[in-house]
Amino acid sequence: MNSRRNFIKTTGKGVALAAVAPGIITQTAFADQPQKNIRIGIIGAENSHTIGFGKMFNTDKKFPGMEVLYVWGETDEFAKNAMEKGNIPNQVKDPNEMLGKIDALIVDHRHPKYHLEPAIPFIKAKIPTFIDKPFCYRAAEGQDFLKLAQKHGTPVTSFSSIAHSDETFDLKEQVKNMEGISQIIRTGPGDFDSQYGGIFFYGVHIIQPLMYVFGEDIERVKVSRNGSYGNASLKFSSGLFATLIIKEKARRWETFVETPKELVELKPRVEEKNPARNYVDMVEMFRTGKEPRSHQSILNCVSVLEALEKSAETEKWTEVEYMPV
Repeated sequence: MNSRRNFIKTTGKGVALAAVAPGIITQTAFADQPQKNIRIGIIGAENSHTIGFGKMFNTDKKFPGMEVLYVWGETDEFAKNAMEKGNIPNQVKDPNEMLGKIDALIVDHRHPKYHLEPAIPFIKAKIPTFIDKPFCYRAAEGQDFLKLAQKHGTPVTSFSSIAHSDETFDLKEQVKNMEGISQIIRTGPGDFDSQYGGIFFYGVHIIQPLMYVFGEDIERVKVSRNGSYGNASLKFSSGLFATLIIKEKARRWETFVETPKELVELKPRVEEKNPARNYVDMVEMFRTGKEPRSHQSILNCVSVLEALEKSAETEKWTEVEYMPV
């Protein structure tokens, strides 16, 4: 692995800071294809998200011409529940049964360690793929997966719905016009001991918006625990410091910044549309191959979550080990 400093030195700081710029086009023929009906398959049915995708595409028809036709569930019970509540017509016993039958893939497990392996045959078949949050459990595995996608010219993306939203992009615009920000406080739900990947499970909703708004140059992190919860200190190479307050019963995320005069809560000035930006951008990628987020940005977030996980074991400062894609 390259350390953060080596990564900056090797690839240039601009890569990390500009990594969430939208409008990345995968070099395939997707961008030139006319609009057509898109058949979607989903791997994973334990999450309520799969039911939500079914309702959005099949019942509410938020995107005409898009339909979820197949689902694979971790158990028959999960699959049948998603089919019934999400109006999904077909169950497969093996995800590979969907090869040749779908035009786009969604992977949606609770634990990110299950996300990438079942998607590999679809990546090799050039099926545009959305991996629900978090993208993966280990950055090294994610690096190999993204390089494989690049090799085959397959569009891939992944993001937190909290981060990839009009509201978060509005906060980013607000911060551009604020001077003298030296510290950030961000709060939200999380669990260092979650059976679904510890801090990865909900921590992605805390970390990814932070990186979208303030930059992807987090050098090191330090966790202080109170059982399964607690806080974390993050140091950016830009000189910024962030404090994360990870709470048990929180149901919302809040962000504050310290300015020379006062502590200010950042609040979005816009309301999220319906369907929301994260769904619109996912569908755009399915149709055109236009990736809304760089591969490097996807992997950078995983690297920070890994560092938080390591620090949660020792409660010591831990370097973020970024890996170039």
